[in-house]
Amino acid sequence: MGSRWTRGGRGSLGLSSSRVFLDTSFLIDYWRGLPEAQAMMSRLIDDGSELVINDVVVCELVTGLRDADFEAARRLLQPIEFVQPGPETAFEAGRWRATARANGLSLSLADSLIASAALAAGAQVMTRNVRDIELTPVTVTTY
Repeated sequence: MGSRWTRGGRGSLGLSSSRVFLDTSFLIDYWRGLPEAQAMMSRLIDDGSELVINDVVVCELVTGLRDADFEAARRLLQPIEFVQPGPETAFEAGRWRATARANGLSLSLADSLIASAALAAGAQVMTRNVRDIELTPVTVTTY
């Protein structure tokens, strides 16, 4: 990936073929038809961005669905690359949580695992939840 992204800052989606980790907040907003999320998803697809998710995002999204929506959610997620990073990524997420706590801040388990998976995948995080992700060194982009 080189130096295409500046870690710990705000991302720019003006680059073609970028890797973008879709946070749960983004997918929920897209699912609910929020115009900003719909427009951003179109832009990501049009730009040829590589979309990425992990088990935390899938679990959080499915938790809020009705049984009747499960198959539609599978169809939504199916074309998105699924990553499952290893123990070093989880260790890094734990370090970020410990650092946040030592500074009187709170970084949730889910957000730390999402951010560490994004970092391991060489992706920026697309989220509405900027405040928590900015507690990590991962590039964050909002819509």
